[in-house]
Amino acid sequence: MLDIQKLVKSFGTKRAVQGLSFTVEKGTVLGFLGPNGAGKSTTMRMISGVLEPDSGDALIAGKSVVSQRREAQAALGYLPEGAPLYDDMTPPEFLAFMAAARSLPKSERKPAIERAIADSRISTVCGQRIGSLSKGYRRRVGLAGAILHDPPVLLLDEPTDGLDPNQKRAVRALIARMAPTKAIVISTHTLTEVPAMCTRAIVIDRGRIVADETPEGLRQLSSDGTLEGAFTKLTDQAEAESA
Repeated sequence: MLDIQKLVKSFGTKRAVQGLSFTVEKGTVLGFLGPNGAGKSTTMRMISGVLEPDSGDALIAGKSVVSQRREAQAALGYLPEGAPLYDDMTPPEFLAFMAAARSLPKSERKPAIERAIADSRISTVCGQRIGSLSKGYRRRVGLAGAILHDPPVLLLDEPTDGLDPNQKRAVRALIARMAPTKAIVISTHTLTEVPAMCTRAIVIDRGRIVADETPEGLRQLSSDGTLEGAFTKLTDQAEAESA
């Protein structure tokens, strides 16, 4: 469903992503982890076609984001960190705009919008302008936009950022319902979210993969049996090797 092939990206003299390669199959929820500046958001922006890679490619449902960008993006739902929204629209108006922009058949737009509203649990704020919503509800409107066209591949950058505990549980439940038919990549700084949502975890540091394990396999890499311990050990090792 998702095939990342030797992605490379530099900003001036800084190599942000260094030949990153991995695949994600249908039914997999991948936690994409790393410290600040590790290259997570840059990688996700390249996969989504927002940022042009220096070299390499990403295949989304078999379509190249480099040479078949429109077709690849049609198979992708992307929730970037700080997803841009139109503050003067209501959530249904925003989703109607998104449905038109994605060229959903008119007969499918209303049911798609209703499903996205129900799945993201934003029905109680549908009469309000997006600009008046809390950070958590704005995040859920962005999530509704990402899942609107029922894509086979989802990239979710910090999907639970700003949500209260009940909202986080609802997002986890939604991801669990979607997981059997999709390939889902979740970037998060909150390690407690990983075993709650993910079946696999990749840790990157300085644009390179330093671990590719199940959440339980990651825990076993640490001396204290915690994800935090494993994360610290892996990133410290990567820093020592690059010194």
